[in-house]
Amino acid sequence: MLRPDAFASGLLGVILSVAIVSVASGEVPTSSTLDFNRDIRPILSNRCFRCHGPDESERQGGGASGLRLDTPEGMAEDLGGHFAVVPGKPEQSDLIARIKSQDAAKVMPPPDTGLKLNDAEIALLERWVRENAPYAMHWSYRVPQRPDLPQVASDQEKQWIRVPLDHFVLERLRREGLTPQPEADRYALIRRVALDATGLPPTQEDVQRFIEDSSAYAYEKMVDRFLAKEAYGEHWARMWLDMARYADSSGYADDPARTIWLYRDYVIGAFNRNVPFDQFTIEQLAGDMLPNPTAEQLIATAFHRNTLTNNEGGTNDEEFRNVAVVDRVNTTYAVWMGTTMACAQCHSHKYDPISQQEYFQTFAIFNNTEDADRGDESPLYEAWTEEQLKRRAELNEQFAADVRLLDTMTPELEASRKAWENSLAKPPAWSTPPILSATSEAGVTLSIDPSTHIIRAAAGAGKDNFHIDLDLTNIETAGRSKLEAIQLETFADDSLPNKGPGWNNGNFILTELRAT
Repeated sequence: MLRPDAFASGLLGVILSVAIVSVASGEVPTSSTLDFNRDIRPILSNRCFRCHGPDESERQGGGASGLRLDTPEGMAEDLGGHFAVVPGKPEQSDLIARIKSQDAAKVMPPPDTGLKLNDAEIALLERWVRENAPYAMHWSYRVPQRPDLPQVASDQEKQWIRVPLDHFVLERLRREGLTPQPEADRYALIRRVALDATGLPPTQEDVQRFIEDSSAYAYEKMVDRFLAKEAYGEHWARMWLDMARYADSSGYADDPARTIWLYRDYVIGAFNRNVPFDQFTIEQLAGDMLPNPTAEQLIATAFHRNTLTNNEGGTNDEEFRNVAVVDRVNTTYAVWMGTTMACAQCHSHKYDPISQQEYFQTFAIFNNTEDADRGDESPLYEAWTEEQLKRRAELNEQFAADVRLLDTMTPELEASRKAWENSLAKPPAWSTPPILSATSEAGVTLSIDPSTHIIRAAAGAGKDNFHIDLDLTNIETAGRSKLEAIQLETFADDSLPNKGPGWNNGNFILTELRAT
């Protein structure tokens, strides 16, 4: 039916947000049981954890290590014959006594903090203690458990329920004194599904097909058709791309363009293929560490290449590389754990059980990447489509054939060359004179090969002047009275760095040549 990743999360988010707003507005929840994380933790976190939470350096009251209200052990600690929380007995609990005190020296939170509990919040805490003060970890630290379905009260409600999620919706409607609306007509249904699934209204053809389908599963088939559209992944990938801080530019300074759209396409494809969330997670955090990773799994790791890159002049690459690592730590915990991590970069978290040591243990995991905030965004992954790979192979074959053809001397080419030389008024008489000496003004060591008359430089300089003395005796013995031309050749050589010339950056320029 409807994918839970697309629809249930949105609906549950609405339900939870209504509950939170009702508490904040001063109303006590009317449900039969309190939920610690929904009703109690926000009060303790906002009013108490600052002085009685995870941060050891700020913790006050209680024993030698201070009073903790963020753990059940801390609440149950013996404070010298009395306790902060006595389950089932609010009248014996210091927590209730202090928050209800009218004495400015005893009331909690202290008046000088500017924090104050309203009557609804005090009533909630007192009710919570009376109901045995059940404690629960934050949802992001618990293994998910499938909840029991709320009971259905009547046959009429049973007829309304179609899927398990309806049990929870019905319970909330009942609590608010509301009843389900009649089923919408097909025009409204297909419009809602189309907008939810693809973000686009249905086409006239979509509507007509659904209206004319009289089968028992017309609705289910209509939903499947929208889930199968490419627009489904395009619509729902937007939310994930926001969490992945996706952008087609680098962010800093003049915000130059960044080529990373293949990652966007990976996310869209993953949604359209309904990739399991655990696999979706593995590929983005460690796709390159999988055995024999596919091109797609390598592209998935661009989740953490969406960090900002600072190419402004004068910046330090290592500084901004560390900024990127910090961003990866914070983003990973925000996305997958639903909790903030940034506070623990500077100190142990004040409101969550995350230490500064744990922060930098996570930092160390991400501190093993090759990128270093370079201007060219390296390292880069070169990706080819199947069509491009096929075309490249065809061009390589054609190029190789052309090279073989051009490298093959034929009788016709040899005859043509000789005819050209004979046509010159004075045929060239080139000779290679021996090199007597070669020096470098920059101090580069030069070596001379007497068999080939080639000069080699062991290394190079940005700018240099070479002085070369030649033995011109062979020109005189050849019957020449003067030197008419000089031909200077540069060669690629396996013994030179990067095969030279231009060993440093591939740029070789001869600006001047003098002969005396």
